[in-house]
Amino acid sequence: ASSLDHAKLLQMSGADIIDVGGESTRPGAIRITEEEELSRVIPVIKELSQHGAVISIDTMRSGVARAAVEVGATYINDVSGGLADSQMHHVVADLGTKYILMHWRGHSVDMNSKAIYSDVVEEVKTELKEQVGKALAAGIAKEKIILDPGIGFAKESEHNWELIHRITEIVDLGYPVLVGASRKRFLGGDSPVEREASTLKITEDLLTTGIWGVRVHSVAPHKEVIARV
Repeated sequence: ASSLDHAKLLQMSGADIIDVGGESTRPGAIRITEEEELSRVIPVIKELSQHGAVISIDTMRSGVARAAVEVGATYINDVSGGLADSQMHHVVADLGTKYILMHWRGHSVDMNSKAIYSDVVEEVKTELKEQVGKALAAGIAKEKIILDPGIGFAKESEHNWELIHRITEIVDLGYPVLVGASRKRFLGGDSPVEREASTLKITEDLLTTGIWGVRVHSVAPHKEVIARV
């Protein structure tokens, strides 16, 4: 019930899309089973969709994506960009939903060891383009694809900042871009409250860059920042 209450609060606060995920993708997190993931997300999506919410299912598993769309999700947010499940792109193409394709180099348990770049923006662009190519080849329509540079995923602090400062180079790939920097560790600060102030500043700075959206924890303050600019 608590996740459902939280989602309803986000909806009331003005969130355009509610992102529902059953699996932690924090650095070091161990994967749960597909059954466990389904049991966490399906009841919440079912209930929220009956309240008119626009829902994205945050999953790396094509089976969970399919089940979530069947009960009301209209976006599939795959932090692995199709790398974790070879069937994902085919399932997304079959379902015809919007697809958020994130830059990813490996599962949470060992992703920090993969944070090695000579030019993080160029390498993220190259790797995103490679996954987009696979998505298109599987039959996903170009206009359904949204890109996410994967802030905090196999990235050190300086890589995250570099991506944020050069985000227009990701926008220039020609797809809507989603940025999820909210309250992540690279922002510094010892508490979510301290990181929230930095998150708001990032949202403000990104408003003129042509990105499509930001993924945040607290909706109302971000809506205020967006309305001001």
